[in-house]
Amino acid sequence: MKINLNKNKNTLYPIRQIENLKDLVDSSAGLYGENNVFLRKDKPAGQFLPITYQKLRDDMNALGTVLLNKNLKDKNIVIIGENRYEWILSYLAVVNGVGVVVPLDRELPQQDIENFINTSHASVIIYSDKIRNTIDNVKSNVKSIEYVINMDSDAHEGNNYSLKKLLEEGYKLIRNQDRSYLDRAIDNEETRIILFTSGTMGNSKGVMLSHKNICENIMNTSQYVDITSEDRALSVLPIHHTYECSCGILIPLYKGACIVFCEGLKYIVKNMQEAKITVMVGVPLLYESMYRKIWRKVEKEGKAKKLRKGIFAAKKLKRIGIDISKKSFKAVHEALGGHVRLLISGAAAINPEIVECFNDLGIRMIQGYGMTECSPIITVNKDHYSKHGSAGLALPGTEIRIFEPNEEGIGEILCKSKSVMKGYFENEEETKQVFLDGWLRTGDYGYIDEDSFLFITGRKKNVIVTKNGKNIYPEEIELQLQKSDYIKESLIYGKEDAKSSDIVVACKIVIDQEYLDEMESDLTVDEVRSRIEKYIDSVNNNAAPYKRIKRIEIVSEFEKTTTKKIKRYGINVE
Repeated sequence: MKINLNKNKNTLYPIRQIENLKDLVDSSAGLYGENNVFLRKDKPAGQFLPITYQKLRDDMNALGTVLLNKNLKDKNIVIIGENRYEWILSYLAVVNGVGVVVPLDRELPQQDIENFINTSHASVIIYSDKIRNTIDNVKSNVKSIEYVINMDSDAHEGNNYSLKKLLEEGYKLIRNQDRSYLDRAIDNEETRIILFTSGTMGNSKGVMLSHKNICENIMNTSQYVDITSEDRALSVLPIHHTYECSCGILIPLYKGACIVFCEGLKYIVKNMQEAKITVMVGVPLLYESMYRKIWRKVEKEGKAKKLRKGIFAAKKLKRIGIDISKKSFKAVHEALGGHVRLLISGAAAINPEIVECFNDLGIRMIQGYGMTECSPIITVNKDHYSKHGSAGLALPGTEIRIFEPNEEGIGEILCKSKSVMKGYFENEEETKQVFLDGWLRTGDYGYIDEDSFLFITGRKKNVIVTKNGKNIYPEEIELQLQKSDYIKESLIYGKEDAKSSDIVVACKIVIDQEYLDEMESDLTVDEVRSRIEKYIDSVNNNAAPYKRIKRIEIVSEFEKTTTKKIKRYGINVE
């Protein structure tokens, strides 16, 4: 397994201390003042409009002041909407002196939104006009809601407030010497954020986080990965998720970078080009798509062999300190906007070959590992010292260990740090179960190598156990299947064999229709299935007998979370 070593492996980037998120905003506004913190569009295909660090701080103080003036002190407040300035403004205003923020996924069914509002005892909803109809229905059904605040409306209507008008009122209150928000003390260890987990296994819980949890994670991650005031970060993933909120928004904000709100998944490359993006936080599905498109394009142009030779030559030169990758692979860089220097992958395992390929092409890619309960980062590869197949090194101030490792050193990953949550909201039983002698049980299996890098082998709940006690990690097999051009996504699960009564490996597969349309549109369905089966035979030939795939089913698609993880509990495996 290759280690990239461009600087001393023990190098840590300097950081500034922050006590809470209000301190983060205030200090960044002081340091970066008139620099742009956000670029956003007020209409599709329009021009990017800038918002400065000072403007963000002033808007936050104005909104926070007026919310306190509306008697919302210590209230639980839901925020729900697409990635946009008003979302993060509302989040920061609430968490930095008003009450407890409860970010929700805007793609949730109405019933789930109502359940989470009831569970969290929220009394206010700040929402986007895009989900107005849903919120109108929620208001009618949830009696605890005192106010709703629309990010897009221009005027108040009874208890339906306009965010724009509230901002105007807040500025007026501050001009009239209202310092209730500006002077309000923050308890850094008190619960100020309730985050409901994405629930890939069907059991969402409210994670309670404090300012200290989040700020420790921001500072410690920043010691491994260097984001600067020269960077432009594209915000792509759903902002309600702690991975995007912390890594895609708060860390760039802390480091003085400019955050660009993406117009949507189909506009990623366009936005990267027009905004000159340098950094992006993403998930494997996103990078897999980029990787495949790069190779399909060169294969279509008959340049694949030339590119492989170029990569081989560039790798040899890198070993002696000469880096020609950006010059040699200029076309690839320009296809991604021409300025990208760092891609960060998380939320699920990524094929190490993809990580290696981007690095060979001169675009640094690293992956990390975490969970909402850890604010969220536990481990990440340093941007100058990494192993392509690993989830990285434990953050400074974070301890990890393997619980009850088997003969291969694989066991459940336990974690201890100041970023670990306070517990699950009003759920003492689940909280007790997730802690073991002060260590957080992640529910993931993995091992730690001789260089202290963590490798994830799979989710504990996903492990397939055969009748003779053999453990099979579905994610390992799924990564192998993803290498096929014909397979877009796969899901491995255990199925009882009628003849042997033992558990055998079965899989569901989604065909990569985009590849077929572009490269092999003349293939019949039977021919595609035959090629998939042939590829699976090759995977089986290199696997232990008990790990070999015995059943194959082609499906149209999988249900996913908004971070593009397959919802395994929703899969019919009968």
